[in-house]
Amino acid sequence: MSSKNSAVTSAVTREEERQEVLARAAAAKKVAPQVAQLPTPVKNAILLAAAGNLVERAPEILEANARDVAAGRERGFNDSLIDRLSLDKDRIAGIASGLRQVASLRDPVGEVLRGHTMDNGIQMTQVRVPLGVMGMVYEARPNVTVDAFGLAMKSGNVALLRGSKSAVHSNQALVEILQDTVVDHGLPREVVQLLPCQTHDSVQDLITARGLVDVVIPRGGAGLIEAVVTGATVPTIETGTGNCHFYVDASADVDKAIDMVLNGKTRRPSVCNATETVLLDAALPDADKLRVVLALQDAGVTVHGDVGELGGIGVEGAVQATEEEWASEFLSMDICAKVVDGVSGAIAHIATYSTGHTEGIAAQNADVLTAFAGGVDSAAVMLNASTAFTDGEVYGMGAEIGISTQKLHARGPMALPELTSTKWILQGNGQTRP
Repeated sequence: MSSKNSAVTSAVTREEERQEVLARAAAAKKVAPQVAQLPTPVKNAILLAAAGNLVERAPEILEANARDVAAGRERGFNDSLIDRLSLDKDRIAGIASGLRQVASLRDPVGEVLRGHTMDNGIQMTQVRVPLGVMGMVYEARPNVTVDAFGLAMKSGNVALLRGSKSAVHSNQALVEILQDTVVDHGLPREVVQLLPCQTHDSVQDLITARGLVDVVIPRGGAGLIEAVVTGATVPTIETGTGNCHFYVDASADVDKAIDMVLNGKTRRPSVCNATETVLLDAALPDADKLRVVLALQDAGVTVHGDVGELGGIGVEGAVQATEEEWASEFLSMDICAKVVDGVSGAIAHIATYSTGHTEGIAAQNADVLTAFAGGVDSAAVMLNASTAFTDGEVYGMGAEIGISTQKLHARGPMALPELTSTKWILQGNGQTRP
């Protein structure tokens, strides 16, 4: 009987959770038209006020974040996950700066994309409009909570946030500050809401809330993204993982190539634009191939690959790479290294293993650069630049929701324009169609 009662209690709890998600989604849907009509100056004022409030109330955020970090360490999180989870005063200042930057950007809502006057005198225009209720599913990055709010607000959307359990206290503190800010500006708290995250089922509740949620955007690891994309009945924009490659051609300035590889790998290895595989042109002198690998090892990076192949160019201490490692993100101080047959070999390897995020090349031969740019099918291609540059803020877009690796609606950094749809407005003076 005890077991039966336990099951009933669990079922009731599960149903209560589902009803809470749907109730919050319904509340978001109700306030969405109000947010969609907000004038640009009001949206900007909210964003600037939110930035100030985050900095002013940083002690609250840091106290909450410390609880999450301590719990994460207790659960055995690795260093890269702890880095993603952690906040400090500088990171909070950076998050606030992102909101200020979004406030300074052009409002996409109402922008006329195209239009003309029909032969019968009807004037038609296509304009940008908000998506509506924007659901976000993401992992242990508290900054995403604020980024999502900022971009949603500026683009006239309502943010429905499903963060991870590992960042629950941080997210609660951030959302409370954001809700207090919108209330101070005469808006309902439901403009931004945090969904329950105690079980994975709440994700499914969100991504199947057709009619209440207009779009869902997953941001996180491959498992999370795959679960959302395959399980959603709500339209989804896929933000893909970043198995990013960097190819060093025989024509490259090797010193600059090493700088770019190190920057892409070691600047912040836990982010999606980090370089995960370095490809070395077979025509590159072995001494230069070895220089690239030794530079990585000297920087504390563990090199994975074909141990025999790497040993043939003088590499010691390499780890035999698995098929899974060639195809996945490390998000740590690890990298795969492989010798390929020129730019065509690099393109072929990337086509096999890339997630379509960012690929880079070091070369001085213009034909090689052209071949790489045309042959690589990814959201971003870096010609003589580090993969670390794939970032909405670096692109001048302000804070981003993520990097879309799909080909419909949005591709690359998803900023303000990518968080809008369009509608056609036709204005006549009584015309009827024959």
